[in-house]
Parts: sequence; structure tokens; C-alpha cells
Amino acid sequence: MTQRAKMIVDKDFIIGQVDDRIYGSFIEHLGRAVYGGIYEEGHPDADEQGFRKDVLELVKGLQVPIVRYPGGNFVSGYNWEDGVGPVADRPRRLELAWRTIEPNWIGFNEFMDWCGKAGTEAMMAVNLGTRGIDDARNLVEYSNHASGSYWSDLRRSHGYETPHAVKTWCLGNEMDGPWQIGSKTAVEYGRLANEAGKTMKLVDSGIELVACGSSSRTMSTFPEWEATVLDLAYDTVDYLSIHQYFGNQKGDAKNFLAQSVGMDQFIHTVISTADYVQAKKRSKKKIHLSFDEWNVWFHSHDHDRKLDPWSIAPPQLEDVYTHEDALVVGCMLISLLKRADRVKMACMAQLVNVIAPIMTRNGGPAWKQTIYYPYMHASVFGRGQVLVPLIQSPKYDSADFTDVPYVESVAVYNEEKSEVTVFAVNRSLEEAIPFEIDLRSFGAASIVEHIVLENDDLLATNTEHRPDQVQPHADGRSTMDASGKLESILNKASWNVIRLKLQS
Repeated sequence: MTQRAKMIVDKDFIIGQVDDRIYGSFIEHLGRAVYGGIYEEGHPDADEQGFRKDVLELVKGLQVPIVRYPGGNFVSGYNWEDGVGPVADRPRRLELAWRTIEPNWIGFNEFMDWCGKAGTEAMMAVNLGTRGIDDARNLVEYSNHASGSYWSDLRRSHGYETPHAVKTWCLGNEMDGPWQIGSKTAVEYGRLANEAGKTMKLVDSGIELVACGSSSRTMSTFPEWEATVLDLAYDTVDYLSIHQYFGNQKGDAKNFLAQSVGMDQFIHTVISTADYVQAKKRSKKKIHLSFDEWNVWFHSHDHDRKLDPWSIAPPQLEDVYTHEDALVVGCMLISLLKRADRVKMACMAQLVNVIAPIMTRNGGPAWKQTIYYPYMHASVFGRGQVLVPLIQSPKYDSADFTDVPYVESVAVYNEEKSEVTVFAVNRSLEEAIPFEIDLRSFGAASIVEHIVLENDDLLATNTEHRPDQVQPHADGRSTMDASGKLESILNKASWNVIRLKLQS
């Protein structure tokens, strides 16, 4: 082992406090995310409302704090009123974003019930594609106003006496995208988002609003879109949304594992643009980011092109994830944590069946995909303060990136639990790398566990019949000396979670 890496962290040098909502996820009326995913009436493990209890248990294992709903591209053609009231009276609609039939068996109130059972909150999106200000403010009134008005009393007549008190609202979805129903220029969208947002806050002044940023850093309008939208809506909105997916269509593992470097650049550019607008407006207000779609997505593209239109809940976007994908997801989680000062919300897209950490078979079991594990580890153990990571690592060049560190890492300090957790990915496909972590500012500490996700086959997957082919173990190699220096071995192509208990 000729290459070594080193990281120094100090408890007084803090990037920022982790907002728990950075570990959010996403449920869209797309494919089998809802029907056959969170909901399957008649399933042996369904509850009285038809929600799958096996899926709920896997969701609870992720400790998901917030879930974005109902889209996604879906929301830009959605009439929210179709999904409330007696189910027997709800219309079936042509769903144009994904060319399916939407039966509206699940709508707003049922989703809020599911959130309660899953122990999570809702991030609601309003339709600014085919609809606008009036429908957005009506939905906020239906959801959040107590009583004594048309929409709040309609909610009560539907059996929901208590307001849902949804706090976080997305002003449309990917409105810069030509694929989006009702897509707009930055000026058109910025003005609409501002006026819709102002009106929604007149109904409930306590809500927070997320404006659409660029759908990808490869958009031709990026980052001018962000600058224009914020220039028009800065005083009204609270967050700016950004989205990014990664794939390995060319089968180049080294380049694929480097993709999070592009994610770092994306985040940096959006923050810089937001701060430029703040300076331009001489404002005291700082805009934070909601990275509310992120994941690996490419496996299912060919299959999805072959699907016939106008069926209910077809198997769309059902990527089967590999060990390699799990490593990229781990790197993406580290990227989010490294900007915890500004990225305050993030949503892995999506939660069940559709490019998701959880898979199901209709009428059958649910299981964990490979990407479930880094997501779970970060969510469960990555709460607290993110420390500034000073890292020395050997580097490599790939097709799209130069000076890619073989070791990607970050540390989170949970003062309440007297714990430090180190997350690390070894991108090397050939060898293990010794990793020295200097924790001297914390004093004495002991190793709780060193969790490793590794597999000799980068393309190994978890399936219904082999659900545990890729799973973590706790046999990682780490030692701690009296001076506060941690020595770990990061096995090749591995995701690592090193948990330390501080001595009082």
C-alpha cells in the first residue's frame, strides 16, 4: 500500500449545523412510487388505509425527516382538487408528464396520513405549469387554515378537522425545462413565483417557499436562470432548488466515481450566484439551497422508452442499483454535508421503486437496494455539526475531471451524544488506502464501530431473490491511539462509517 491519505478536523472549525431536512426524500405520482410502492390495497401487509407496512418500516429505518410531494414533472399538470374528497367521486385523468392514467386513489389528505405513519413531514409542491396563483393559495388555505373559510371548511368536511400545517412549499418544478408542462423563461417564472409566493404567505405567513433553480448544471441557461429568478423573487422566497442526477452510460467506473466533483462545483456556483443577488440588492437576507432531487439515474432509460402509454402505475424508472452506484451516492451525501452551511434541505429522488433505495414487488416483498445503506448511515449518524475537513489524498484524473481525490471524507460532531462520525469513500478500484484522521482537539475517544460497504463486484445488486448480496459489515479496520489519532484502512471501492465515542 504505497498511497496514504490524511484528514485533520478540529471541533472549533465548523462548516455548519446539519439541518435534518438534508436527509429528505421524494414521492411523485410516477411509476410505482405511490401505487405498488407506499400504497397497495389488498397487499398482505397493507394497513386499514392500504399503506404497505413493510415499506413504512424500511422508510422509518432511514429516518426521513421530510418528503417532497406530489412531483416532480407530475405536478405541472396536476389539479390538486382531483385528489381530495370521496375516492369514488375522484376523476381519472390523462397524466401527461409520464403518459399514464392517474386514478387519484391517493391524494393530499392520504399522503398527509402516510407522513404521520412514516414519522416525516411533507414538502408540498404547487402547480405553476398549467395553473397559478389562485390554485396555489387555495391549496394553502385547504391545508393550513383552521376553519371558517370555503377551503378550510371543505377540508373539515372531508374528515380532517385539524389543519395539516404544512410549512415547506415548492413553487413549481423544473420550470426551466422544455420537457416541463408550462415551462417558462426565467422572467416569466420569476414574476409568477414571486406573485404566487406573496399570495400564499398572505394565507399563512409562517410557510417557507422554495423557488425553482436550474434543473441541471448542464442547462444552457445556468446560472443566468438563478440570477434572474432571484432578482425577481428574492424578498419572497426562502430557498432555491437545484437538481442533479448522475449516470455511467459509458461504463467508465473511475469517471463515474468522480461525478460528485461536479456536484461540488454546481453547489458552489449556485451559492455564488445567490450571494451576488444578495449583494446587488444590499439585502441582509441569505438564500439557502434545497437540493431536492439528487441520485444516480440511468439504468432504466432503455426500458422506459419501450413502455406503452396510458396504463396505471407502470414500472417506470425502476433502476436496479449496483455497489458502484452506492459509492457515488455516498460521495453525493458527503458533498451535501460539506456545504451544510447553505444546503439546508435535500431530497433523494425517489423513495420507493422509482430510482429508489426501496424496491417492492406488487403483492410480494419489499427490500433494500444498495443505495439504501449510505443514505441510512448518513441520516442516522450524520446529525450535528459538520467540521471543516483538511484532507491530503492521492489524486487521479478521469475523462471529465482532474485532481480527483481517491479519498472523499467528512466528519460530523454530535455534541449532545458526545460522538464524532467520519464518513469516507475510497474511490480507488485497485487498492486499500491507509487513512489517518487527526482528532486531537477532542481528547480521548474510543471506536464504537467501523462500518464498511464493499463488494468484489462493482456491479453487484440486491434483488428480490438475493436481497442481501450487497450489505454493510462492521469489521472495518480502525485503531485509535492516546494522542487522538485514528488510523483506518479504507478498503478499495468502499463506503466507510467510523463512529467514535468521546470520553468525558
